[in-house]
Amino acid sequence: MRIVIFGAAGATGRALVTQALTQGHQVTAFVRTPAKFELKHAGLNVVQGDVADAAAVERALFGQDAVLCTLGAATPLKRDQTLVNGMDNIVRAMERSGPRRLVYLSFLGVSGGREQLSLLGRHVVAPLILRNVVTDHEAKENIITRSGLDWTIVRPPRLTNGPHTGAYRHGGNIKAASVIPMISRADVADFMLLQLDDRAYLRKAPAVMY
Repeated sequence: MRIVIFGAAGATGRALVTQALTQGHQVTAFVRTPAKFELKHAGLNVVQGDVADAAAVERALFGQDAVLCTLGAATPLKRDQTLVNGMDNIVRAMERSGPRRLVYLSFLGVSGGREQLSLLGRHVVAPLILRNVVTDHEAKENIITRSGLDWTIVRPPRLTNGPHTGAYRHGGNIKAASVIPMISRADVADFMLLQLDDRAYLRKAPAVMY
């Protein structure tokens, strides 16, 4: 499958790129600074661009079969409206000329998923400590869910740099098994890639965690 990954230079984005290439996908990595993106592979095409540039986004989507998006703010201390606008550019371009399949990495602390967190997560971490992260993700989720695309929104809790295990829980009603639930970026990447061929979560927002 031909897929484009927005946010490919981030930690989760790199895990997505690596696993997608291992699975035999043709990958386009959309990054702002290609010189800092050291991954090399015959099946990888690195495209320079900014999601705030609607024309660059549309060019990157040409001929693709699916979109994976891990756009997230560099710091939880402030909002990043540029990324929200970028999500709007991606969705609009997809609606105009395709592809239809979109898998977006959000956060379980958004209002629609918060009840699956622990008490600490529901009442302190999500609404207070990570309120800017939550607000941005909610804005991007709203853009996606209002679209006519074939979307899946993936909502993990805290991300770690742990190994790729393939052993995790997912679903719309699973609950945190610990005070601070977590999952590795590698396992989130695994789950996101599975959604390319699995329609069980079409137009749904599953949680994924250990």
